[in-house]
Amino acid sequence: MAGTVSLPMENLPSRITLPNVSPANSELTNRGAYVARTADCMACHRDDYSGGVPIETPIGNIYSTNITPSTRYGIGNYTEADFKKALRKGRAPNHQLYPAMPYPSYHGMTDEDISALFAYFQTVPIVDTPPEKTTHLPFSLNIRSLMLAWNVINVPSTENRSGLTNTQQRGEYLVNNLEHCGTCHTPRNLTQGLDKDRYLSGAPLGKWFAPNITPDNDTGIGLWSEMDIVNYLRTGTLDKRAYAGGPMAEAVAHSIRYLTDEDLIAMASYLKVVPAIKTDDYLIPVNVSRLPQPVSDSITYDLLEQKDYLAQAKAETVTSVDSRISSHDVNDSNSPKDLYLIHCASCHGVDGYAQPDARYASIVGLSSIRRVKTDALVGVIAFGAKGAFNTAPKMPGFSKDLSPAQIASITNYVRVTFGGLPNSDVSAADVTRVIKEKS
Repeated sequence: MAGTVSLPMENLPSRITLPNVSPANSELTNRGAYVARTADCMACHRDDYSGGVPIETPIGNIYSTNITPSTRYGIGNYTEADFKKALRKGRAPNHQLYPAMPYPSYHGMTDEDISALFAYFQTVPIVDTPPEKTTHLPFSLNIRSLMLAWNVINVPSTENRSGLTNTQQRGEYLVNNLEHCGTCHTPRNLTQGLDKDRYLSGAPLGKWFAPNITPDNDTGIGLWSEMDIVNYLRTGTLDKRAYAGGPMAEAVAHSIRYLTDEDLIAMASYLKVVPAIKTDDYLIPVNVSRLPQPVSDSITYDLLEQKDYLAQAKAETVTSVDSRISSHDVNDSNSPKDLYLIHCASCHGVDGYAQPDARYASIVGLSSIRRVKTDALVGVIAFGAKGAFNTAPKMPGFSKDLSPAQIASITNYVRVTFGGLPNSDVSAADVTRVIKEKS
């Protein structure tokens, strides 16, 4: 993996051991296992590659296929030439693929990586059953041959740049092709292909929003160092700035945390030199002086202390609410702080710092709560979120249990209390709109 690295290796977070690599396998096959991780195949096709995962698209859900070497339901009858054509052109032996399979990005994969990946897929356990669900789109969207015209306009999804160092060239290949970051982080054009003029500048993604990851200082990650990027890609977290949830959590869990140090550094180096794009969804700068201090030095890591403190806080909340109800002040029966303590503090902590050892996410200072556009934050509170690792607790959604006014109240409380913002004015109408748009 070519290129000179400048970051001190001893300061990098530990790499997760790559599974599915065996001394009994050939070097080519084991390299293919690594390519499968960098290409993030498991996120869409499941850990056993059996498929059936729904992929949300503007034209409806597209379900991934079985890509085990099953001759009846998978790719067991594929030749390497068939495999290469599917990856680069979206063309299976008998039909055209939909671009939910990111072949516009895989179009740039090297012959060597494709050969290694093909060798690896010959060794994975056969799942001799069809996926539980298959794709059924309405007419005329179900006419797969229409994708041939779409391909002329949108494949490849990116072009290689000149003037990059060897390390940045490797990063370009990983970001643009194998990891296909633009699939989520780039807005779509009128044909639903990637808008190359706004590459990596952020885009809606079902109930989520993939943020701007260009090096713009105000709306992207321009203030992140290369080490910050590496840490975030490896762990899914960056203290007081970012926490991976939803599709990004899946990318970290299934793929990015397994990459070599050199490859993570290459990705970080490349992301620092992509064209910076300023959007209207800027980050409100964090005011550190307004951020809360931990209740104590130990509470973030001491489950019993957190539990006792929360029990006391909730008791005081109940007493306060009962007092207001008895005085007929019903409209104020649940203050923003009350709502946070009752519904959020058990996981995120009374002071917002949560419990890292239990993989509960600290929300203090996060960029997601400091963006001028609040739809993504409202969506997380309404619909929940999955953490970056399987051992991380899943955040529940509250759209069924709390009213839009209550969700708006929590949103505003979190932004001011834990985001350090001077004010926040999310309304019940805003919440209703987000829930309606993303449901």
